Amino acid sequence: MVDLRRTAWRKSSKSIPQGNDCVEVAAPVAGFVALRDSNDPGGPTLVVAGGAWGAFVREVKDGAYDLR
Repeated sequence: MVDLRRTAWRKSSKSIPQGNDCVEVAAPVAGFVALRDSNDPGGPTLVVAGGAWGAFVREVKDGAYDLR
């Protein structure tokens, strides 16, 4: 179990400042990344291996999930 109480969360720089429809990301423990819904910061959190998150981000940037 990862303690997320003192975790520093961040939104994408591409997010609309007034909007809350975002995923927030944090690195609470070396080697892991935590994700949560900015609309529900006290709700569920997903913690994944940093390598898996990095691969996902690269795939998104490469268009792997674009609708064709």
